[in-house]
Amino acid sequence: MKTIRTLAAELQAGRTTSVKLVEQALERIAAYRGQGGAAYVSVDADRALASARASDVARAAGNVPSLLAGLPVSIKDLFDVRGEVTAAGSKALADAPAAQADAPAVARLRHAGAVLLGRTNMSEFAFSGLGLNPHYGTPRNPLDGTRVSGGSTSGGAVSVASGMAVMALGTDTGGSIRIPSAFCGLTGFKPTARRVSLDGAAPLSTTLDSAGPLTRSVDCCAIADAILSGEVLATDAVPLAGLRFGVTEDVVNDGMEDTVRAAFEAALSRLEKAGALIQRFAFPELKELPVINAGGGFSAAESWAWHRNLLERAGDKYDPRVAVRIRRGAQQSAADYIDLLAARRRLIAQAERRLAVFDAWLMPTVPVVPPLLQPLQDSDETFFATNGLVLRNPSMINFLDGCALNLPCPSDSELPVGISICGSHGGDARVLAIGRAVEALLHGGQG
Repeated sequence: MKTIRTLAAELQAGRTTSVKLVEQALERIAAYRGQGGAAYVSVDADRALASARASDVARAAGNVPSLLAGLPVSIKDLFDVRGEVTAAGSKALADAPAAQADAPAVARLRHAGAVLLGRTNMSEFAFSGLGLNPHYGTPRNPLDGTRVSGGSTSGGAVSVASGMAVMALGTDTGGSIRIPSAFCGLTGFKPTARRVSLDGAAPLSTTLDSAGPLTRSVDCCAIADAILSGEVLATDAVPLAGLRFGVTEDVVNDGMEDTVRAAFEAALSRLEKAGALIQRFAFPELKELPVINAGGGFSAAESWAWHRNLLERAGDKYDPRVAVRIRRGAQQSAADYIDLLAARRRLIAQAERRLAVFDAWLMPTVPVVPPLLQPLQDSDETFFATNGLVLRNPSMINFLDGCALNLPCPSDSELPVGISICGSHGGDARVLAIGRAVEALLHGGQG
């Protein structure tokens, strides 16, 4: 699939039409679903084609609201779309009333002229980094169907990687954009949480949730981010020579597979040859996170507050692996929650001091390649251990209220590896600008 900018140029030059692009996407979706694929939970082909026809007419009249105009996008099942049920990947909400209005993030995409294809599958209520869903099927990795695609924005990642959308709207509470991007060979951006509205979206953790795009390139992420946030950032690529990148020696490397380590170190070597300065440093405070979150952390506490009545009415309709984690929040007291808030403030302050000397913090997005699906389905112990490992690195950024970009990391393996460029709160423009430069070095640039 081509990038947003390339497709926008082809539309403007008359070499293609929105109708043709949407028809191609719908054909791929139909073929994929015919083979048992589970990336989409619903597709509104008629409305998508009507939107595409309207986009072509508007373009002919000179009305092109954005580079995304006329391009097919997918929406994670936890966002409200006018006239559709927001089930958040669950059977417990399958009979909920249809949304009366678009979530602001969806409305921004619609106002930008994007064509909404349908709702994508996800880990139920976004509570997993692996993407399994026992209700609607598990979207399998498009590069190896025996492996997971990553979660919780599993269907969104597969929709883009398989050419069934140009961009996917996802959310990220502990890596739910970056993990599936890494596992599916995509570029995904988790912005500073405050920048994109989460009104009209089923929450997992109101403290940690953020929303952003899964796409084909850093440029695509920047285009989508400007639409979703309403804030056009200065993201032109910066020279790599002289940039200082911090690389953590502890915690983020624990349990790292050789394939990931080799790809990550090779990328660092290429950055050094381009003139960047790689500084290995210790960040011992990160070792406190498992203790701080031992009671389930913000996700358990805040999801329990949202789900407790629904669990009482329809708890038998939940994935038991999700319900048990939500119910942990019932054991947290008000004092526990206040302690969590204090611990977060303290770690954010420590992170700002440690990271102040760097232009960005680099880490493997996930320390392992996409795991095999079957062992995760068969064993709760394997599922929970793997889920914790997969979420560990990216979730640090959410806890620290930062921003991060996943890029595909060149690897000798046939399975994808991701590298993350991480920044502190509000460092979004810098992260995207550095991401453009790193992408150009590692992949020869993207159009």
